[in-house]
Amino acid sequence: MSAPLDSDKGLKDDFGVSEAVDANPHNGNTKERVTFANAGVESFYVPIDTYEGRHRYDPHFEWEPAEERKIVRKIDKRICTWVCLMFFALQLDRGNISQALSDNMLKDLNMNTNDYNYGQTIFYLCFLFAEVPSQLVSKKIGPDNWIPIQMVSWSLVASMQAFLSGKSSFYACRALLGLIEGGFIPDNILYLSYFYTGFELPARLSWFWVSYQSTQIVSAFFAFGILHLRGHNGMEGWRWLFALEGMLTGIIGFISYFYLPPSPTQTASKFRGKDGWFNEREEKIMVNRILRDDPSKGDMHNRQAISFRMFWDCSQNYHMWPIYLIGLTWLIPSNPMTSYLTLQLKAIGFSVFETNLLTIPAYVIFILQLLFWTWVSEKLNQRFLVCLVSQIWALPLVVALELIPTSASHWAKYVLSILLVGQPYVHAILVAITSRNAGTVRTRTVASAIYNMTVQAGNIISQNIYRNDDKPMYRKGNKVLIAICVYNFALFLGAKWFYVWVNEKRQRNWEAMSQEEKEKYLETTKDKGNKRLDFRFAH
Repeated sequence: MSAPLDSDKGLKDDFGVSEAVDANPHNGNTKERVTFANAGVESFYVPIDTYEGRHRYDPHFEWEPAEERKIVRKIDKRICTWVCLMFFALQLDRGNISQALSDNMLKDLNMNTNDYNYGQTIFYLCFLFAEVPSQLVSKKIGPDNWIPIQMVSWSLVASMQAFLSGKSSFYACRALLGLIEGGFIPDNILYLSYFYTGFELPARLSWFWVSYQSTQIVSAFFAFGILHLRGHNGMEGWRWLFALEGMLTGIIGFISYFYLPPSPTQTASKFRGKDGWFNEREEKIMVNRILRDDPSKGDMHNRQAISFRMFWDCSQNYHMWPIYLIGLTWLIPSNPMTSYLTLQLKAIGFSVFETNLLTIPAYVIFILQLLFWTWVSEKLNQRFLVCLVSQIWALPLVVALELIPTSASHWAKYVLSILLVGQPYVHAILVAITSRNAGTVRTRTVASAIYNMTVQAGNIISQNIYRNDDKPMYRKGNKVLIAICVYNFALFLGAKWFYVWVNEKRQRNWEAMSQEEKEKYLETTKDKGNKRLDFRFAH
């Protein structure tokens, strides 16, 4: 039960079914809504009986846009804000390794940059292989249960890094953290999709990654204070950093277990209140607006597991492959500098505390670009062409890093490094397009995990581009980054062409059918999700 789409603006087909007269429900348009019922096609889009919001489904139900805007603001406050806090906690434990490096962690553990690379490779490999299993567990027991379990578990391991003794213990902790944290991001995206329409999701995901990068800024200030504890109780500053930040993450995870509701219609609890967060009308608005935007969300219960057959079918969905290819390489041009930023700043003469504070401008630029380009993509209704900006930005900077003389000013190297780390971060756009183009809950669950796996695979590649024998200018590594950046140009343009071509081909076939043929297709087709003839891909 999937939705025919008018490109990526909302539910719409030749029968006149749409979410609203205007595809954007937030523009103040108060004209009468078109529903499944008055379009005469409600029988094609009925959710399954076990769907958790089935008791609120009503094809005749109507509401005012002002009511919907009020509810969306309430969801933002109750759900999105907390999800951002949880993501903040994730990055607090993932990102503090960078601050630890600035406090001579490698020297204290008798390690070099190659050892660090191997440890990070182990982390990303474990993170990658945990993605799909984590999603399958999340779909079975619910992300509202699984996410807090992940958070408390990794906080314990993160705190134990305070007792690292050398390479072996470093590798072991990296492996455990990767296994536990893997899947956390797609788990949260799946959870947000229960509450938001496809139009609303990109903006919320942009704030999701704003919280991620805000962590870098906040943790830089944390590190500035915590690293001053070096020598206290005989411990290095970086050990205090791991211990204290791990404890903070654990507290957030513990509270999340009681705070997160399973779905829009399941918010009542002892912790959240016996009457829940929403009244009956609000629940009806939430359920029906979600199903009219994407009827496939009514195909599965939020505690319904994905079978191996479902997983295999979803993984073979070649219409999603262009996005996976992009996920593999689009971040590589900036990733090595992101990982090595504090080491680079230390190498060009800045102190431990100057280094942590000097990273902040990169993250401010990152946040501003993230919000701006996500807004531009929705404003222009363009995804892949806007995402191409990330490579247009990165290419001249990587070329400059390759050509800059060794004798150049430290500040010139600093500016290039900061600008590269602050490149346009279009991850929110790509994650949202993965969710939209999946077409069904089962495909969305698997596709989100596979896309994130390709991103982690890209992290593994990028983690091994800057090598110990190539420092401090990394000339060989920068040549590799230039080549990958040029390759990414072809990927983004190719993906755009592919989805436009598929949409135009389907549109021609759909328009060639008579009204009776269309009705028969909707009634009898075994095509699901993005395989349906009336499905249109976002691009």
